[in-house]
Amino acid sequence: MSEASELRDPWLIAVWPGMGNVALAAGGYLVAQLEAQLVNQLPPRDSFDLKHIEVKGGIARPGQMPRSMVFEWRDPNATRDLVIFIGEAQPETGGYAFCHRLIDYARSRGVTRVVTFAALATQLHPSNDPRVFAVATAEPVIRELEPHGVEVLEEGQISGLNGVLLAAGLEQGLPGACLLGELPFFAVGVPNPKASLAVLQVFTSWMGITIDLAELKRQTVAMERGLLELLEKMKAAATEESEGSGEFALEIEEPAATEDEKGPPAPPLDETARRRIETLFDEARVDRSRAVRLKQELDRLGVFREYEDRFLDLFKRAE
Repeated sequence: MSEASELRDPWLIAVWPGMGNVALAAGGYLVAQLEAQLVNQLPPRDSFDLKHIEVKGGIARPGQMPRSMVFEWRDPNATRDLVIFIGEAQPETGGYAFCHRLIDYARSRGVTRVVTFAALATQLHPSNDPRVFAVATAEPVIRELEPHGVEVLEEGQISGLNGVLLAAGLEQGLPGACLLGELPFFAVGVPNPKASLAVLQVFTSWMGITIDLAELKRQTVAMERGLLELLEKMKAAATEESEGSGEFALEIEEPAATEDEKGPPAPPLDETARRRIETLFDEARVDRSRAVRLKQELDRLGVFREYEDRFLDLFKRAE
């Protein structure tokens, strides 16, 4: 592996695993379609631990550490090149330091901007087209993105290195942005090529490049069918658990309300309600289909925002 001398106004694209595999799938697809060349691998250093060894024929061999791969693509139109970083895993420790090492490397290659991909879980119905939300570390970058069909994420958090890298870049003078593909909250542990497709459509429009998205579009057909079947099973399971009320309503059309949209705060929960919520959390950890019943109860009590991080963590652990 070797690096060519100089790149033209390059951007760094960085992805790691996350919800729905949205970022990693989009980054990998971009590398394949552009036929970007592997030029480097960043050393694991103190970011990863070796947790096992491989044994074959009685001979022990070191296990494979997660790779941190760097690809480069040179624009045939001589406009803007790309440095594409793909991490097979997020570092177990020292993530912020790792991000700074990656930014150091990017600056050595002349990178002028940092872009990451990520996912955002909402109440999106699987048959609807996902939106792409955007955040940036500089106002001009957001203004650049707005004509390309994004919605600005006004408030919230981006967990993991897909967000932390932007902070590291900003500290070293590199503006950046994150594109977040929307996916249904009940399926964050399921690969979601539809969200990856939406992210790449925005990114390629922004970059002014064209790639063949046909294969990704084909994958979305099978995914959508599978998620609709999963949704029906979860509805049926939740209905059986609806305590004989004979009524069930699953809200999976719109994202959770923002702070401005929530209206007056819900009344404080009594101890009985909180115990019931904890019981539903315990059941959902064992059987993910019961998460729909939990979501329904949190919505009924008006406290979903209070428990939102814990709710989404149920699905993250299922990945």
